[in-house]
Amino acid sequence: MKIILSLVILIATSLQLSAQKYFTRDGKISFYSEAPMEKIEAVNNKVSSVLMATGEVEFAVLIKSFHFEKALMEDHFNENYMESSKFPKGSFKGKITNISEVKLSTNGTYRAAVQGDLTIHGVTKPVQADGTFTVSNGSIHAVSKFDVVVADFNIEIPKVVRENIAKIVQIHVDINYKPLVE
Repeated sequence: MKIILSLVILIATSLQLSAQKYFTRDGKISFYSEAPMEKIEAVNNKVSSVLMATGEVEFAVLIKSFHFEKALMEDHFNENYMESSKFPKGSFKGKITNISEVKLSTNGTYRAAVQGDLTIHGVTKPVQADGTFTVSNGSIHAVSKFDVVVADFNIEIPKVVRENIAKIVQIHVDINYKPLVE
């Protein structure tokens, strides 16, 4: 009898743990920079992300999946700045630091503080960002906005266009998570 009870508890716990993961493969990350000569915007709608009920969160982004209004900008971004053949992915691995205030299983809107390590162009740096999580019937919508200093990630901008490109880029994150069924 004890073995059956232990087995039932183990199965129930594993089912509960699997329901505590949320996932997407079609998240959205965009960036924007404004300089005197030109505004630069790009969008990536193929972002993968996992969110755990513990507050751990991870993102993976293919750099070549960022799309620009002008094809030439996209080419320069991939070839000259991001060197996406050499550094094909960007990633973030971090944690919601106030997870006790964010009820991922209860409908509502929650302010969150996230911190972790952002890796771009082969360089990893700590970042902090505020965001909002909106929980509705098991789905979670997460949004955040934060700035990245281009030079922090060893992204070199040629002198000839240096004044056309902002030194700080604003990143927008917009993710719709669904429960991960394993």
